[in-house]
Amino acid sequence: MSEATERPASDADAWADACAEDLAAEKARRRAEHGQPPGSAAEELRKLVDAVADKVSSLQSSLPGMAAQSAVQQLISQAKAAVEPVIERNPDVFDHLAAAGGELLAAYRSAVEGHERRWASQRPKKDEDGGGPGPAEHIDLD
Repeated sequence: MSEATERPASDADAWADACAEDLAAEKARRRAEHGQPPGSAAEELRKLVDAVADKVSSLQSSLPGMAAQSAVQQLISQAKAAVEPVIERNPDVFDHLAAAGGELLAAYRSAVEGHERRWASQRPKKDEDGGGPGPAEHIDLD
């Protein structure tokens, strides 16, 4: 082999190191620009449950009586206890559900856009004497 085609092993490591540094810098720039990216669907569900629990806890002080307040606190504890094991055992399920929801939304948008195009392309029918669209009815919105 000629010297031009031979590369020391340290060059490959240097290239990998440079790529890793560039990737880390780009990720840091995006985090600074857009904030922390959302976590997995399971992590987001945990955050949602915690946020709802915190909100309900803050509202429970307005409830009259200690019995009502303790009942709300017990309900919050039971809800967290029920949700947490499901999240722990099946974290990937929530990612799949989130992806499926995105696909359903895309399908719905596609269907609605198709109907909108058809509705927009339909021309009003002419009245019997051929003088244009039929009589219009004025609707007063006031």
